[in-house]
Amino acid sequence: MVIATTGFFDGVHLGHRKVIDTLCQTAKARGAESAVVTFWPHPRGVLRQDARELRLLNSLEEKKERLKACGVDQVHVIDFTRELSRVSCEQFIREYIIGRIGASALIVGYDHRLGNTQFNTDVTAVAQDLGLMTIKAGSVSDQYNTISSTYIRNLVATGGIERANRLLGYEYRLEGAVVAGNGIGHKIGFPTANMQLYEPLKVIPERGVYAVKVFVEGGSYYGVCNIGFRPTVCNDKALVIETHILDFDEEIYGLGIKCDFCAKLRDEQKFASVDMLVKQLAVDIRQTRDLFGI
Repeated sequence: MVIATTGFFDGVHLGHRKVIDTLCQTAKARGAESAVVTFWPHPRGVLRQDARELRLLNSLEEKKERLKACGVDQVHVIDFTRELSRVSCEQFIREYIIGRIGASALIVGYDHRLGNTQFNTDVTAVAQDLGLMTIKAGSVSDQYNTISSTYIRNLVATGGIERANRLLGYEYRLEGAVVAGNGIGHKIGFPTANMQLYEPLKVIPERGVYAVKVFVEGGSYYGVCNIGFRPTVCNDKALVIETHILDFDEEIYGLGIKCDFCAKLRDEQKFASVDMLVKQLAVDIRQTRDLFGI
């Protein structure tokens, strides 16, 4: 027996957790497997003209890992195409939810949409007509808005990283490979690891300086991450994500690195001299040590 739910689940945030918890609890109570049917790439990236502006909270691998960590037994990823977008709600449930997954019940979120919804299809009614039991999961709100992926993306992109983390239920992460920079950090006494993102569609936090947790070569460290154009030393044309890892002095070019963003320390700024920048970096490091108690 399988109990299923569907959705894109970008971020696997606290709002999604309401649906996922209902899914897992229902499956456990009925001695069934819990299954999430999700999609990749994002429908907006396939269907809308603003696809170039689309940014995501999770890569596909991150999303699958988050869902599994929530206790989901099965994660099914369906390739989202224009052809799939034209499939009706009834056809999708019949062919995918019942036919492929073998579900006997469907957990429905508060704003659940499924299949081609141009006729404002009632997902619950369609599922029940096809013989599925349906269970409705409610919405989750903070003091400002209903928790949604769009809301959290905006928080990350505008510097509200700490509130975004609370709504995600974990610290927002960027992951990539360490690539060569211009060596300026070494010259001024603060060597940095420059990151090239594995997933170019990830939301990049607002330009500024952040206290981060760093994971590299199987070890965990703390660091200060700068996101911006380095206006004091070179004014890069391309955005740079560079991290000074505290108490660390190893060669890691070409290796994978993960940064969990914990707090924003300040906005990016242009200093009148390199000496003033160096003094501010020392302050940033002290604040980071105080924040983490190290």
